[in-house]
Amino acid sequence: MKKSLTTLFVTSLLFFAAILAVTVSTATATNAQDWKRPNRISKGDVDRIIRNVESRTDVFVKQFDNALDNSRLNGTRREDNLDQRARDLESAANNLRSEFDRRDRWDDNRDEVRKCLNIASDINVAMRNRRFNRQTQNNWANVRSELNTLARVYNLPGIGGAYR
Repeated sequence: MKKSLTTLFVTSLLFFAAILAVTVSTATATNAQDWKRPNRISKGDVDRIIRNVESRTDVFVKQFDNALDNSRLNGTRREDNLDQRARDLESAANNLRSEFDRRDRWDDNRDEVRKCLNIASDINVAMRNRRFNRQTQNNWANVRSELNTLARVYNLPGIGGAYR
C-alpha cells in the first residue's frame, strides 16, 4: 500500500511536470512569434504622422526664416543656405504626402521618408550649433519628434539627440 501511494505520487508529480513543461514551451513559442511579428500599423496611422510632419514643418520654416532674419547670420550666405535647407525640408514633406497619397501601401514611401530625415539631420546640426529663440527651438523639437516617429515606423535611423 505504501509502495503504491509512493508510485501514485511520483506518477502524478511527473504528469504535472510534463503539463507544466508543455505550457511553458507553448507560451515561450507564442511570445517569440509575437516578438518577431511586425507591429500592425495602418495606413491611417501613418497618414496622421505625415500630416503632423507637414503642419509642424510649415510652422517651423516660417519661424526659422524669421529667426535667421533676426540673427547675426542675416544677409549672409549661411543664412541663405539654412533658409534653403528649411524650404527643402518643407518640399520633401510635401512630396512625401503626395507620394503617400498616390501609393496603395504606406511602406512604399521609405525613400521619401529617408530624404526628409537626411535634410532634417542637416538642419538639426545648425540648431545644435546656433542659439535661436525658444519658439524656434520648440518648433524644431516638434518637427524632430514627428520625424523621429516616422523614422521608427519605417525602421530608419532618427534625427540626432537633443540640442542645447
